[in-house]
Amino acid sequence: MNILTIQTDIRVKNVLIHEDAFSVELMDGRTLTVPLAWFPRLLKASPEQLEKWVICGGGYGIHWEEIDEDLSIEGLLRGAPAPRNQPRS
Repeated sequence: MNILTIQTDIRVKNVLIHEDAFSVELMDGRTLTVPLAWFPRLLKASPEQLEKWVICGGGYGIHWEEIDEDLSIEGLLRGAPAPRNQPRS
């Protein structure tokens, strides 16, 4: 019996910034596209600030230093927008 094993690797490979959304390419080949409107800090950021992201958390997160925003891939996979009581910067 041949069993197909699907390997998932939800670590970040790349982040692409679009006009009103961003896409996260995962190591396993999937791409998540999320509206910037879900994350007020990202929505208010300049295009230059949005491009200054780094992979964090062992590959399972994205960090924007200038705008003090951290997102987890787990949260993005769940479809979880930013909490509404997020402090303003």
